[in-house]
Amino acid sequence: MKLDTRDKKPKLWAVLIEAVLVILAVALLLRADPKKNAPVIGVLISVFQFVVLIQLVVAFVRQVQYNLYSYNTIFYMGFALFLLVIWVQQVWLTVLMIRDPETYTADQVLSLLLGSGKNYMLLTAPFVFLFSAALFISNVSLIRHEGKRLVNVLGIILSFLLVAGEIVVFRLDYYATGSQFEVMMHDLFTNLLAAVYLYFECMLIGIIVAASIAARYEPEKDKDFLIILGCGIRKDGTPSPLLRGRIDRAIAFAKQQKAETGKDLIFVTSGGQGPNEVIPESTSMKRYMVEQGIPEERIIEEDQSTNTLENMRFSKEKILAAGGPGKVAFSTTNYHVFRSGLCARRVKMRAVGMGAKTKWYFWPNAAVREFVGLLTEHRGKQALIFGGMIVFYVALTILAYQ
Repeated sequence: MKLDTRDKKPKLWAVLIEAVLVILAVALLLRADPKKNAPVIGVLISVFQFVVLIQLVVAFVRQVQYNLYSYNTIFYMGFALFLLVIWVQQVWLTVLMIRDPETYTADQVLSLLLGSGKNYMLLTAPFVFLFSAALFISNVSLIRHEGKRLVNVLGIILSFLLVAGEIVVFRLDYYATGSQFEVMMHDLFTNLLAAVYLYFECMLIGIIVAASIAARYEPEKDKDFLIILGCGIRKDGTPSPLLRGRIDRAIAFAKQQKAETGKDLIFVTSGGQGPNEVIPESTSMKRYMVEQGIPEERIIEEDQSTNTLENMRFSKEKILAAGGPGKVAFSTTNYHVFRSGLCARRVKMRAVGMGAKTKWYFWPNAAVREFVGLLTEHRGKQALIFGGMIVFYVALTILAYQ
């Protein structure tokens, strides 16, 4: 699958229209004859879920072709997986409704929709436990290699919260006594808690998938500029192993492009001088590249940036000053490609990334960093989706007890 092959991003407004039509159809069927029309309602809901599932998958593919580095990519993949799980359950329930309409009624459809968040959490519990274990182990490894920093401890805290959430929802799902109002409030609290975890779990899974695709993607060999994103250097001013991996990945790509197409590219070494660094990271990268046989005239230094967003913004300025924009790629560590691409798009630069390999224990922690970073962006869109989920589960809970 190639990136940047579409000029328009996909839209899913049709899903809202379809949902309204299905709700109206279900309401009419229930009003006419709830018992007789129950199998028809089951079939209608199953078909609707399948159509939306296909629309989400198609939107994901088109979004990747338009712009992989996007919140929409995460959303489409995360909720497509959720809908797939719910659709399979709905299809099975519909079969039972057709076979035994006396036992399986329209109430079961409502019950399944109401418990969709809880069911998804319970069915994906093995993944959550495995990811939490991997996250815990990776953060312990990071602490051993990088020391006790807050960002490394956050992963350990999150791993406990993920497991605790699964346990709490499991216990709440099976223990409820008291009056009808008390049971309703119990179910409302359980469903809302499940909705919170459902949203974050879908986003986390979406990030893992999107980051994996971004890390494995090999850009087309037609680039004019290649940005190398900086990171820490050694005390003597030479690149750290992590930074050297990014440089070597960029050089290998440039050599392959030259061999396949005969086209040279310009490197942009991007990274300022940190408080404990003897020279700017960009200078350290340039010296290393010259030692590897890269001509100085093919290297542009960007030595002012202090983070990934500034890497992209200041590198774009250098590229425009050198006669760009042209076709741009960037090289970074594999787990960092997706977030770097997000930063490139934020400064309105179309660039595709390539990832250098790194240690395994960076990946779970990297997924969490991407996840936390995502929560600070697109607040309006997230509030709309999350708020819609809350309204959906509250309305279903109240409807179920009427």
